Amino acid sequence: MGQDRSADIHHERSGIVFRPGLEGVPVTQSAICDIDGLQGRLAYRGYPLEEMAAHSTFLETTYLLIWGELPSPQELRDFEAEVQMHRRVSFRVRDMMKCFPATGHPMDALQSSAASLGLFYSRRAIDDPQYVYDAVVRLIAKIPTMVAAFQLIRKGQDPIQPRDDLAYSANFLYMLTEREPDPLAARIFDRCLILHAEHSLNASTFSARVTASTLTDPYAVVASAVGTLAGPLHGGANEDVLAMLEEIGHPDRAAAFLEEAMATKRKVMGFGHREYRVKDPRAVILQSLAEEMFARFGKDEMYDVARAVEHEAATRLGPKGIYPNVDFYSGLVYRKLGIPRDLFTPVFAISRVAGWLAHWREQLGANRIFRPSQIYTGAKARSWIHGEDRAPATGA
Repeated sequence: MGQDRSADIHHERSGIVFRPGLEGVPVTQSAICDIDGLQGRLAYRGYPLEEMAAHSTFLETTYLLIWGELPSPQELRDFEAEVQMHRRVSFRVRDMMKCFPATGHPMDALQSSAASLGLFYSRRAIDDPQYVYDAVVRLIAKIPTMVAAFQLIRKGQDPIQPRDDLAYSANFLYMLTEREPDPLAARIFDRCLILHAEHSLNASTFSARVTASTLTDPYAVVASAVGTLAGPLHGGANEDVLAMLEEIGHPDRAAAFLEEAMATKRKVMGFGHREYRVKDPRAVILQSLAEEMFARFGKDEMYDVARAVEHEAATRLGPKGIYPNVDFYSGLVYRKLGIPRDLFTPVFAISRVAGWLAHWREQLGANRIFRPSQIYTGAKARSWIHGEDRAPATGA
């Protein structure tokens, strides 16, 4: 239920204060994303998230995050055209993906595929603005294609080629489901991508900045971030939320479930966030998107369970500052869009590539390689022991 807040540890010899997980320790300066966890506010480059979700598109949001300002109409058209032009991936990438085991997790497939792009675009010229622009376009364009391709490949089918007449989000849903999406579904999915595009220095973004600080190529930066996002403590929680709701099964069982969870110290999935002490603003918008989807395409019975859990949690967890986070309603929206459960995190990655690349560019602007210190807790000076004199290392 929320993130554990470990106490600071003061090291007596060095005088250094150790904060597990770097909680509350500033490690960089950034102008990309601003979070007010007490008020439940989130802004991209100063623009409130609510306005971005209502008025922007994912590609326009991407442009803002990476280059710092909203594009002019012509700049946006040019950017959209460039992304559209680079959606296709090399047949060699597709052939490589066909060698992946069908039982492999899509996040592992995505990490490998993203890293492989560095082989095709191996020139590293991060001081060249055109190289930076081209790399941004390629990654934003090709990541969705690779996610959709692996989904079909693991089902024994050939990937579907992108359609140039479809916008970014509609094209992904088409490649994934093999049918042109309803315009409302495509718009809601696009708004979901906006909501997940950036969220300050979370684990995967920190991973991206650390990798970027070595001045490696952006494909390695994104691959490292994908690997970090794949962990269940970061990107996979929306899958677990659905499993939890299905376990509860009925709104009437929400209270008993929460009582048992609190008694056994079981984590309630989709609740709590290290940054927020109120309901995550992204969860507020996602709940409205879920209701919009259900009004048009039919209700998901698990939504009533989710509302009951949130209602019961308000009195049990709310006083502790634990409220629904972005994962609580996103899985319900994705499921209604026809996205398989184990693709929820890859879809998260499709969106968060925008934030990762924004931090990549920002890191390059005032780079210093990350090299934090540590507090050594191991054995002190010891004398060498010859092999025949050693006790078993396991103590057996």
